[in-house]
Amino acid sequence: MKKKLAPYLFLAGPLALYFIWVIYPIFRTFVVSFTRWDGMTRPRFVGWENFIRLFNDRYFILSLLNNFKWMVGFVILSIPLGLFFAMLMDQKYPGHKVYKSLVYLPMALSFVVIGQIWSWVLEPSGGIVNTFLRWMGLESLAKPWLSDPRIVTYSLIWAALWRQVPYAMVLFLAGLQSVDREHVEAAIVDGANAFQRFWYVILPELRPAMVITITVNIIDSLRAFDIVFVMTRGGPYYSSSVMANYMYIQAFHNYRMGYGAAIAVIQFLITLGFILVYVLNVLKREERL
Repeated sequence: MKKKLAPYLFLAGPLALYFIWVIYPIFRTFVVSFTRWDGMTRPRFVGWENFIRLFNDRYFILSLLNNFKWMVGFVILSIPLGLFFAMLMDQKYPGHKVYKSLVYLPMALSFVVIGQIWSWVLEPSGGIVNTFLRWMGLESLAKPWLSDPRIVTYSLIWAALWRQVPYAMVLFLAGLQSVDREHVEAAIVDGANAFQRFWYVILPELRPAMVITITVNIIDSLRAFDIVFVMTRGGPYYSSSVMANYMYIQAFHNYRMGYGAAIAVIQFLITLGFILVYVLNVLKREERL
């Protein structure tokens, strides 16, 4: 009897903590999203009012669109660049371990630290980027990267890619370990050049790693917050705001907890949708095997 109960007793602690720190807050957020609450007085039930107001709130729509810009940037830029560096770092050449460590280095930093570093890099008067452009005689290309509403979101995405590309590289490097070397050698014997070996042999076998990397990048783009908060606070005029940032402003600056919770619910449901697509894809692949 004790042996049968032992596994459940070991699981009881972690499951209790998971319920307290994850499941209950999610449930509570859903409940609060249907209320008007300032965090101090008694919450008042308002039904779907917060959600209806959300989709008439141009700043929320702008934040949602910015999240999709992050998603496109993370998928279109970090995936090819991560795969390129993975293919490069998978080769054996003098100093390859040193180069791999240098490319991986940003992964050791948090987005808060990266945001502070890139705030200095993109500083309009003395930042590295504008100083270099002026030194090259390209004064016209020097921009106020973090204060121009037209380009600020793209500047933030570029800064975030400094960390996201090495992350994609690591995932692809793990995927390359599962590529059947016999298939690659057979392609060499058949006279396939480097591009043909990559396109027809390696890339199809990287499909599982590709699915994981795309899914992780999409989820990371949807939960972007810290680098935005550190570099711009969502400004100027909410032009760089994302859902998490807008939720934080509404809940903790404007004391509209119910409205902030509604934003969190929308973000959660969108993220959950992509997770379910990934899980279903994995289950279908396992069924085929």
